[in-house]
Order: sequence, then C-alpha cells, then structure tokens
Amino acid sequence: MSNKFDALKTSDESGDEEFPQKYMQKLAKEVLVAPDISPDEHKLQYAYALWYSKRNPGKLGALLSYDQNLKLIGRFASVEQFWGLYSHLSRPSELNTHTDFHLFKIGIKPMWEDEANQRGGKWVVRLRKGLVSRCWENLILAMLGEQFMVGEEICGAVVSIRFQEDIICLWNKTASDLSTTQRIRDTLRRVLHLPPTALMEYKTHNDSLKGVKDHKI
Repeated sequence: MSNKFDALKTSDESGDEEFPQKYMQKLAKEVLVAPDISPDEHKLQYAYALWYSKRNPGKLGALLSYDQNLKLIGRFASVEQFWGLYSHLSRPSELNTHTDFHLFKIGIKPMWEDEANQRGGKWVVRLRKGLVSRCWENLILAMLGEQFMVGEEICGAVVSIRFQEDIICLWNKTASDLSTTQRIRDTLRRVLHLPPTALMEYKTHNDSLKGVKDHKI
C-alpha cells in the first residue's frame, strides 16, 4: 500500500481547508476504543488515535480552550488500518501555520492533564522548514514499530506547524526516569537522522503547565 499522503482538502463553512469539520466532529463523538481488526490484518502492539488541532487567529481562537480545538480524525489498531488512514492525510508541510497533528495511544488524550501524562514530559525537536514531513513519518513509523524499547513509556507524538519553524515532540509518562528519557532521546536522534550537534530539549509537563499559568497571570 502506498505510503504517500494525498492532500485531503475539503473546504467547509468554517474556512478550515485541510479537513472537513463535520467529519471530524462526527468522529469525536464516538466512544474512543480500539477499532476491530480482521484475522488477516497485522495487529499493532497498541491502538492509536490521530487528532488534529488548529489555532485560529483573533479573539475567537483565543477564547477556545485546547480541548475544544482537538478534533479526532481516526483510530487504528493494525498496520493496514494505519496505512488506510495515513494515505489520505495531507503532509505536515502542506498544512497551514498554527496547525498540529497529535498521534497518541488510545486511552491517552493529548493533554497535559491526562492521567497518563501528568508525571511525564516531552522531547522537543525544532526543525527548519522543509524537513518536517520526512521527520514526522520516520517518527511515527518508529513509534508504531516499537523501536524505542522503553515498554509503555511512550504516550504519543505531536507535530506543530509554525511560521518560521516546525516542531516535533515525543511525549513519555515518567519525566523523573532519567535513563528512560535518555534512551528515548538517543533513539529519537537516530530515527530522525539528527546530527550530534542538533539541539534537543526536554520539558516536563508540569513546567509547561506552569509556564502557561504564569503567562496568563
């Protein structure tokens, strides 16, 4: 099956051209459980959900909370289901600024407040323009293929499209486990083909949440 993105660009009344808003809202109302797979499919170790968010400029965008911006695109539990979803997505490099994809294990919502994320953190990699689509594909294939070898520590990954750079983040459960976070860092550097000089930053979710609260104050 092809692993190429086909740009899914269906305009609607919201003005969001990347994904049809009504389709995403319908999916978001479903009970978030792992989808059934047929006996001839190749089951993944974990089932995943793919989310999409877009922060619109202006007052309306500022008023919407983070969870209100999250839209569920789809779920998969097998290799075949993954490619069936992935092949219909726009490449990250084709998305508009202030747009994010969130790929998380089913049962973990892509929010700091989720129980699985509360004591965790994330590795942050900032990319110059033009690299994000390849790096995102390499990362999610490594995640699905269990290349990080850290048990259940990996929660999910986020790709964020910004004006001057793009950002990839890999979330894990236990920020205090230094040996595990270092193993994740080393594997992430390898699967993204980053040079030894590339900067990588680790942020605990507590620090990220504190920064948001301080900014509001």
